[in-house]
Amino acid sequence: MSLVVLNESDDVAVATTAMPAGATVGVRGAGEVTLRGDLPAGHKVALRDLAAGALVRKYGQVIGRTLAEVRAGEHVHMHNLGMPEDAAARATQGAAGSTLLLPADLRRTFQGFRRPDGRVATRNYIGVLTTVNCSATVARKVARLTEDDAEGVEGVEGVEGVDGVVALTHGTGCGMAAQGEGWDLLRRTLAGYARNPNIGGLVVIGLGCEVNTVTGLMADLGVAEHVPVSSYTIQELGGTSSAVQRGVELVRRMTSDLAGTVRTEVDVAELVLGLQCGGSDGWSGLTANPALGVASDLLVAAGATTVLGETPEVYGAEHLLAARATSPEVADALMARIRWWETYTQRQGTTLDANPSPGNKAGGITTILEKSLGAVAKAGHSPLAAVREYAEEIPRPGLVFMDTPGYDPVSVTGMVAGGANLICFTTGRGSVFGSRPVPTVKLATNADVAGRMAGDIDLDCSPVVEQGLPLEEMGRRVYDLLLDVASGRRSASEELGLGGEEIVPWQLGAVL
Repeated sequence: MSLVVLNESDDVAVATTAMPAGATVGVRGAGEVTLRGDLPAGHKVALRDLAAGALVRKYGQVIGRTLAEVRAGEHVHMHNLGMPEDAAARATQGAAGSTLLLPADLRRTFQGFRRPDGRVATRNYIGVLTTVNCSATVARKVARLTEDDAEGVEGVEGVEGVDGVVALTHGTGCGMAAQGEGWDLLRRTLAGYARNPNIGGLVVIGLGCEVNTVTGLMADLGVAEHVPVSSYTIQELGGTSSAVQRGVELVRRMTSDLAGTVRTEVDVAELVLGLQCGGSDGWSGLTANPALGVASDLLVAAGATTVLGETPEVYGAEHLLAARATSPEVADALMARIRWWETYTQRQGTTLDANPSPGNKAGGITTILEKSLGAVAKAGHSPLAAVREYAEEIPRPGLVFMDTPGYDPVSVTGMVAGGANLICFTTGRGSVFGSRPVPTVKLATNADVAGRMAGDIDLDCSPVVEQGLPLEEMGRRVYDLLLDVASGRRSASEELGLGGEEIVPWQLGAVL
């Protein structure tokens, strides 16, 4: 049994395993402590006596304020740790970003689909995009009939060069104002999916009387000339059955046209990687997140692009990102989004500290500050090159921040719409997430979830703590895995067929 201290200034240590009350446990680099109560794995214990109202540090940063006096050896969690009003303002300034010198043996290419316009895809999908929720069922039937070889219809499975058919559905498109923030978000998201390089062909389906009309959407899509696009409405074809039949015909025709598309060797700089975490626990900031941060730094140094999102989950750690901004304008843009979220949550009658989920708390995370400090580790130490709003086109190259909610499907939807062609998702409690038409690679933070949910996990990062594996080595394993998946290796979520239901555009504005 042992406890881990992440920074010499920390007031707490993290349990690597569940530990019983009364145990005297060694603290790596800081002596030992006797536990005053049972301590679950991933949870925190006080290293010294703390007065009531004292600021508590982990990662060398403020994660909360004691609600009562805490003695050395006591479990530190929801019962005695809360959010200080001015925690973010009290946090220590971070260091400026740095760029790595690349190892001589680092892989610098992968096998991707080079599009005629120069962009590179990691997958080759036909998308069935809906203008409105009313056409979602038709789109799903078209995708199921053409991809899964259901009901005697020839499917795309086994067609060389085509990875599948995905229904790009959502829950809105009507009952909304045809202008304003909510409208702009929806149209930007749908157009972004249509333009994602992983879409090789597109069928657009509407009902026929919705606010988000087919003709209007088609005019704004901006899809590259080499991508075949067809559109129609259910009403003009005379109903569901005819609309499904028409969609199947169009998809099969596109499948024939795309058959034989081949991968070629391309530079790693063509990757646009979305960085996501979900079902986080006390190990997230120790293992998978910083290991992904190492991989992110390697990619950025090699000329690629990585995208950090989940604005509510950088709250309290935003100063660390702002200190790495490449210009004052980039730092100001990040802080402007933080202020927007503070106002937004207040208007909704909540606070950003409501973000940690019951699962996060069961895994040892107490406040949003603690969660955020672990979450930003996914972004490594590279300079912050740009800040973008939700679903905006992602500039290249470098580390980019996109303003997204913390809710995983909504966050990743924005990244895919912005042009991400690969997603890496870390989890400590377990996740069944996918993101077609973009592959998701899942990293486990601990051995327990990696074993219990082995079919959903691509890589176990727990050896960083359990075996003392250097973060740099685990980061290289993550990097190599990402290039393998970008080259066509199917991730666990792809093998399970996940990713068709996780397209969730951020909805803002009135429902009319």
